[in-house]
Amino acid sequence: MILEQVDEEGAAGAGAGLVAPPANFGMVDAGVYRSGFPDAASFGFLRGLGLRSVVYLCPEPYPEANAAFLKAEGIRLFQFGIEGNKDPYVSIPVDAIVGALRVLLDVRNHPVLIHCKRGKHRTGCLVGCFRKLQNWCLSSVFEEYHRYAAGKSRLSDLRFIECFEVTCMRDCMLRLIYRYHDCLQKSKRLQYDVR
Repeated sequence: MILEQVDEEGAAGAGAGLVAPPANFGMVDAGVYRSGFPDAASFGFLRGLGLRSVVYLCPEPYPEANAAFLKAEGIRLFQFGIEGNKDPYVSIPVDAIVGALRVLLDVRNHPVLIHCKRGKHRTGCLVGCFRKLQNWCLSSVFEEYHRYAAGKSRLSDLRFIECFEVTCMRDCMLRLIYRYHDCLQKSKRLQYDVR
């Protein structure tokens, strides 16, 4: 998808160019997007999303041009360094996935973009675990993973998604709900009337 950038009157301006999404871009849910690594050509597209946060799933430092774009736009960066590998015996760190899910579940971080290098494996694992939290059936989770992996699915990723225990996120979700609705403040605690 490539869009032509236009000025406020709706006509293509002299400085207007093409606006393209990052590779492997897609919408996960309202206010949650996924992609491969954004480059300078996709900054205009990302600006149009009005992002508040980026969840970066690679261990390498964020490039200076991308960090400068995030700073200029007031976008917060959350980095969870997950090594990208093809070794079936190297496990995905559960704590990194849980930490990234906490960011995704907190609507104060929305709109949010999840990305790794190509938007396939690490991003696919995180989105797969997010789908399990949404009670998607496993076959639908795997179908979505395969679609974005473009024929390069990894069995270790699929096993990780299948074995990911969503109950570990229950307490986190409740805390976020209470915090979002200001229920943790002493004066606003929920009270139950036992009759």
